[in-house]
Amino acid sequence: MRPVLMEKVEELRGINSVKIKEASEAGQKVVGMYCVFSPQEIALAAGAIPVTLCGTKQEPIEDAEKELPRNLCPLIKSSYGFAITDKCPYFYFSDVLLAETTCDGKKKMYELMGKIKPMHVMNLPQTADGEQALAYWKDEVVRFKSFLEDKLGVEITEEKLRDAVKLANRERRALKKLHQLNAHKPAPLTGMDMMLAQWLKGFNVDKKAGIKLIEDLIIEIEERMLEGKYAFDESAPRILLTGVPIGSGSEKVLKILEEVGASVVALENCTGYKGLDVMVEEEKEPILAIAEKYLSTPCSCMSNNNRRLDLINRLAKEYQVDAVVDLTWQACHTYNIESFTVKKYVKDQLNLPFLQIETDYSDSDIGQIKVRVEAFLESFFETAK
Repeated sequence: MRPVLMEKVEELRGINSVKIKEASEAGQKVVGMYCVFSPQEIALAAGAIPVTLCGTKQEPIEDAEKELPRNLCPLIKSSYGFAITDKCPYFYFSDVLLAETTCDGKKKMYELMGKIKPMHVMNLPQTADGEQALAYWKDEVVRFKSFLEDKLGVEITEEKLRDAVKLANRERRALKKLHQLNAHKPAPLTGMDMMLAQWLKGFNVDKKAGIKLIEDLIIEIEERMLEGKYAFDESAPRILLTGVPIGSGSEKVLKILEEVGASVVALENCTGYKGLDVMVEEEKEPILAIAEKYLSTPCSCMSNNNRRLDLINRLAKEYQVDAVVDLTWQACHTYNIESFTVKKYVKDQLNLPFLQIETDYSDSDIGQIKVRVEAFLESFFETAK
């Protein structure tokens, strides 16, 4: 039996789509964002509502392919499809968009999307290492701040930035604590519920209410743990899912893993733990602290990306995982190439079984993936015996 409050978490889908309309009609500004590199604190300090626009559904892809190539990452096509079809209320009510240069596919797609709504593009450095990279990225944060001040007609003060940092950190701490509950063996929360709780935070119109709901969910789960209520049996294989971001509509691999009896205890990806690992230092000058936090994100667009290996190492040990599954979207070249490095690290350094799954948002390969996952689990459990 799942936690009762998960039903309220799921209800946020419908509630927030209505609230974003009401907020926009009441004159509140909305900033649409596409990436974990997007500094929500700047939007919050501008008095705006930051919302996540990254496409996670198959439905709008057919429309996107009228303008975009078919052999393109489904996340890019889904995001663009929602933009041109007006099927996403969060895109529709966004006053401005924040884009980022994480990959070539997204960069070129943003050129088309920028003709639909006002857009600011943050240019990422090629590496996250060194003072030069940090100085460059700090300037990009300042540029975004100036863009919002100009477009929204507001002044973003240091005091407002500090308040925004505290609020965003409170949200991160709550979600991080929720995620860390699954370090317990057996896990008290399914990977599906954990993904949903973390994914939906990107659509919270009332951020404080959303944080309070997560905090209450944590209390409920902790009470259930004291009663011996868990999502899986202790014998269920514990999986660390790494790789590309997932959300409602693109969770098929996560769902298959748990349907065949595995317990996905950790989500290393952008929509999971990756953006929660590091807080913004609240005592530092806000712009610098924000720049440092976001540049620390272990994304495959960075060269090198050893931080990802460090994070996988920590999660694998803390969550007592039995295997690592690496999810890659078709045509996501950075993650696909990096999978070789991750595989070698997981097998040679962590001595854990590893499986890479490359797929898209469609249902066409569900049967094939299920067969591969079942064979993988059976293989390493036989070896363990």
